[in-house]
Amino acid sequence: MDKTVLSFYLDDTSPYRLPGNPFKTFLDFVSGEGIAGEASLILGHKFESHGLLSEPQTDEQRIFIEQTRRAFSCGIDTHMELMTHSGLFDFENRTIPEDAIHEGLWLHEPEVSTEQYEAYFRSIIAEGEKVGIEFTGVTWPGCDCERCRKRYREITGGGRPNPNSGVWEALLRLAKENKFRGRTVPCFTLDPYDEIAAISRAGDSEYGVYDLPTNADDRFGIWTNDPDCVDPDYYITADGERGHFIRLIQRKSPYCLFYCHWQSINPATGVGWKAFTEVIQRVNKHLREDIIWMRPSAYTDLVHTGPSLAQKNEGPA
Repeated sequence: MDKTVLSFYLDDTSPYRLPGNPFKTFLDFVSGEGIAGEASLILGHKFESHGLLSEPQTDEQRIFIEQTRRAFSCGIDTHMELMTHSGLFDFENRTIPEDAIHEGLWLHEPEVSTEQYEAYFRSIIAEGEKVGIEFTGVTWPGCDCERCRKRYREITGGGRPNPNSGVWEALLRLAKENKFRGRTVPCFTLDPYDEIAAISRAGDSEYGVYDLPTNADDRFGIWTNDPDCVDPDYYITADGERGHFIRLIQRKSPYCLFYCHWQSINPATGVGWKAFTEVIQRVNKHLREDIIWMRPSAYTDLVHTGPSLAQKNEGPA
C-alpha cells in the first residue's frame, strides 16, 4: 500500500446520563466525513441500575441499540468491551457476584482454560444477537483498581502481561463458526506504542485473530473528561504541517491508529468533541492523498491476506 491506514478506537461507549441522542450525532458526523473506526459496546454496563442493554427497558437504551445496529454502515466496527467492564458476569443468574474477578484481569489469568473463555465470549455474542448486534472484535476492559494492580504484579512482577493464549484460541474458534462479523477478529489489548505492526495471535489460511495496538495517544480529554487533556495540535496542526499523524506518515507507518473515550468524545457533554471534529476535518483537508480511512476489522482483513504486514505470533511482552 502506498497510503497510511488511519483509524481509531472509541472506548466506553454508553447511552447513560447523556441528553439528546449523541451517538447518532457522532455516527452522522463519521458518515458525513467518510471516516472509519470502532466504538465499543458494553451490554452489561451499569446493568444494576439501568438493566442490560441486551434487554432494553428504557427509550435511551432502545435508541442507543438502534444506533449501534447502524454503526457498521457508517464506518464503525463494534467491539465487545466484554460484558460489564467490571466483574465477571454470571449469565445463568443474570448478575455480577460480589466477589467476581474483573473481566480485564480475568483475560490474563494463567489458569483460565480456552473453553472457559470460549463459553464467556459465546454468551456475550448471544446477548448481542438478541438485539441484532454483530461484534467485530474485542477491546480489553481496563481497570486500575488496587486488587487488579496487585494481581498483575503477582503474575508478571510488574506491569500488565499479554492476555492468556487461550483468549486467542477461543476467539479463533468462534470466528471459524462465523460468530463475528468478519473472518478476522481485531483486538485492542495492548498499551499504546510509538511504532508497531498488527500482531497475529491465532489463525489459519482463512481466519485470523490480531492484536492491533494503537500508536497515538488520547488527547481528547481521556476517560476523566478533562479539558487539560485536550490538544488537537498533537495529532495535526491547523496548517497540516506538524503533528503525530504527520510524523507517522513521514515514517511510512502502515497504519496510524488513535484511541479515545466516549466520556470526552460524546457530542452532548464531552470536552473533546470539538477537538475531535477539528482533527478529522484537518486530516480530510490536508492528508487525503496520504491516508485511507479504514475500520480496524477491514485493516486486519487486509493484513491477513498480506502476512508481510504483520508480526507473526509475537509482540510486546
